[in-house]
Amino acid sequence: MAVGGQQRRPVVVLYERIADAINAGTYPPGSTLPSEPKLASELGVSRPALREALLLLQEDGLLSVRRGVGRTVNDSPPRRGYEHIQPLEELLAARVRPLLRTLEEPTDFTTQQLLAPAGSVLPFWESLLAGDDAAAVLSQEWAAPGDVLEKVHPGFAGALASAQGPASSLLAVLVGASRGVRLTARSSVSATLLGQRRGEQLGRAADTPAVLVTQVVRCAEVPVLAAKHMLPTGAPALPVLQSN
Repeated sequence: MAVGGQQRRPVVVLYERIADAINAGTYPPGSTLPSEPKLASELGVSRPALREALLLLQEDGLLSVRRGVGRTVNDSPPRRGYEHIQPLEELLAARVRPLLRTLEEPTDFTTQQLLAPAGSVLPFWESLLAGDDAAAVLSQEWAAPGDVLEKVHPGFAGALASAQGPASSLLAVLVGASRGVRLTARSSVSATLLGQRRGEQLGRAADTPAVLVTQVVRCAEVPVLAAKHMLPTGAPALPVLQSN
C-alpha cells in the first residue's frame, strides 16, 4: 500500500506500469510482450531497468518465459496486493454482507485515527466479507465527520450521502468517488484473538487466533477513513508486495 511521502525505487514504479498495463488488458492473458528493445523504447526506460522489472513480474507470477517465444502474460495473473488502496472485498474476491450502517460518536480509536472532535458524529459501517463457504472477515469502517469531508473530499461526502446500505464497503465508496483524487494510506498488522462478540459474528470460537489490520486512508494529508479488519485463522491470504 502506498504511504504518503515515501519514495519508491524506479524499478518498482516500472513494475507497476507494466502490471497496470496487464490488468488493463493492454497485454491480455496469453499474449507475448514486445521484445526488450522495443518495450524499453515504448516505456522510455533503460534495458537493465526493464529487465529487472520483468524478472520481478516473472517471480510474482504475472509473466512466464517460453523458449523461442519470449515473455508471455500468464492466463491467471495473481490479484493485486494490499500495497494498493483497493476495497478488501475485491482483493479477497469476497461478497460484502452489511451488518450495520449508522452514525456513531467518536471512540478512542476514531479520535486518534480520524482526529474526530468531541461532539461530532461519524458514519460507521460494519460488514462481513464472505467467501463461498462462510464469513471470512469482519470489517469495521468509519468516515471522517461530514464537515471535514465536505472540505477535503466533497466527492466522497456526496457519494456517502447518497449511499443507502449498499452491499459494498465504505472504502469501495471512497475509491469510487476518488477518480483523479490522490489517496494515501497506512496500515498496521497485529495478532489477536477474536473475542466473544466478533467470534459470534464470524461463527467462530472466542479464542480463535486472528490477524487485525488497522487502516487509515488520507486525502490531502487529512484522514478521511479508518478501518479495522479482523481476519481469523483460515481467512484468505492477504498478498503484500515486497522488494528491496
